[in-house]
This record gives sequence, structure tokens and C-alpha cells, in this order.
Amino acid sequence: MPENTVADAAPSALKKWIVAARPWSLPASTMPVVFGTALAVVIGGARFSPLLFIWALATMVVLHSAANMLSDVYDFRHGLDRDVTPVSGAVVRGWLTDRQVFRGASVLFGLGALSGLLIAWLTGKSLFIVGGIGLGVGVFYTLLKARALGDFAVFLDFGLLGAAGAWIVQTGSFSWLPIVWTVPMAMLVIAILHANNWRDIASDGQRRVKTVAGHLGDRGSLAYYGCLLFGPFLIDLAFIAVPRLTGGPLRAMPLTFALTLFALPSALRLWGRAVRRAAPLQPMDFVILDGATARHNLIFGLVSTAAVILEGFMKWG
Repeated sequence: MPENTVADAAPSALKKWIVAARPWSLPASTMPVVFGTALAVVIGGARFSPLLFIWALATMVVLHSAANMLSDVYDFRHGLDRDVTPVSGAVVRGWLTDRQVFRGASVLFGLGALSGLLIAWLTGKSLFIVGGIGLGVGVFYTLLKARALGDFAVFLDFGLLGAAGAWIVQTGSFSWLPIVWTVPMAMLVIAILHANNWRDIASDGQRRVKTVAGHLGDRGSLAYYGCLLFGPFLIDLAFIAVPRLTGGPLRAMPLTFALTLFALPSALRLWGRAVRRAAPLQPMDFVILDGATARHNLIFGLVSTAAVILEGFMKWG
């Protein structure tokens, strides 16, 4: 799609800022919060606090939106994002200037940081550490992405740290369990970013920006995407079976996590898109693979959370 294409005529101010936040990507950060909260109640024995849950979820939305906006500003200013796609933000569409979005991102980071500090003050000191690491990664994400560390950044922020923080909010204490059990979901968050970077290998390379996809090349990116797509199923099955077979220190995942296999057809459809990237069934199949991967991540996260809740019903029933 050409650079000067603008999607809608005279969108409202509200729509401009909603698009600037790129809401399609928000499940990547909010699902670990939902999952970590469910784990805290069912596995950690915490008394569920709806107010703290909604507060923590809203804080994550604000911080993720800020990170999205800052990333869009960076990409636009460095010439990395000039073509409009269905998942583009407001800067590349010409709806808001990069300065406006930068100021908006700064305000959201400030509000999110203040909100996180208040939650930490009310719940547990360990949340200051988890939240501080997450905030730092979010603020410097664009620099990390340019140095092929973007995958690791989203793995932390929109996976492990989100679940760990949600656990602390409900229980008041730190645990490694939500971090370990969120690894499969966090891998799918990497897959979302990788699909975006894989599509942009050529344009990123022209501007000397090296992502993991750029280092791997096209064929290597396909293999990496496959590991990120199907690895979560294998890891969940290992977390279910290995502790039961070996009697090791790691707590076994409940058998209900076998439900995540219901997300396998979605993964297979995405794999088909990736394999057919040179000759897609639909013209935009590979272009919007990141958005489609985000939907799969939501499916996997919802099924994983349902597995936790079902375990709770079985335990308390």
C-alpha cells in the first residue's frame, strides 16, 4: 500500500488516539495479568481482589499503549514504518504527528508508573522490583529492538513480568511459579514481534536495523517462528508430565493444561500462512501475520486461563 494512503476520512480525535495505542496488540500484555491472577487464586491460595485485578490490568494497558506509541514514533522517525497496513498506528496514517504521539506516550508512561507505584505500595515490596524492571524495558524498548534484543524485551515485559506482577498483586509475595508457567505464553508474544520483524527484514536491513529476524534471514525466521508457535504446546506437556515422572522440585502443571491442545488448529493455520508467504492464499496473509499471531496468542492465553479455573473448580468441588 502506498505511503500516502490514509484509511479513513476525518476520523474523530478519540479514534486517532485509540489507533495510536494499537489495541489489537494489547492481549499480548493483558493475558499474562489475567493468567497470573488466576494462578495466584487457584494455585497460590490468594483471596481474589477484583479491584486490584482491574487496577493492575488497566495499568498494564496504559503502559503497553505508551510503549506501542513510543515504538511507532521511533520507527517513523527512522524511516522504518512508512506504509499503512491494517495494524498500523496513527503516525504512519498521518492522523497524528510524531511529536503529538511522543507527548502522549510520555504522559501515559508517567500515569502508568504512578499507578504501578501505588499498587506496589499497597501490595508488596517485590512489586517495586518487578514493576521497575518492566518499566525500564518498556521505556528503552526501541533501543533494545534495534540491537536485536526486542524479542527478549517482550518476553519479559509482556510475559514473565506481567504474570509475576499479577501474582504479587493478589498474594502480596513473590513466586517463581507464575514466571515458569508463563513461558509458553511469553513465547507466543515473541512470535507476534517476530512476525512483524520477519516481514520487515528488507526495510530494516536498508536502514541498518538488525532484529533477530534480520540475523536469521528468511529460512531461519521460518524455523524460529515454528519453534515459537509449536514450542508452547510441548513445554506445557513437559510441565505436566516431567515432574510427575521424575518427582523433581518443580511443581507439576495440572492435567487440565492439556486443554491448550485445543489451540493447536489455530497454530497450524498460522504455520500454513508462514510456509506460503511467497504465494499467499490471500494477498495480506503474510503482511498481517503479526496480527493473526496476536489472535492466536489470545486463544492460547484464554485456554490456559480456563485450565487454571477448571483446576480450581475441581479442587474446591
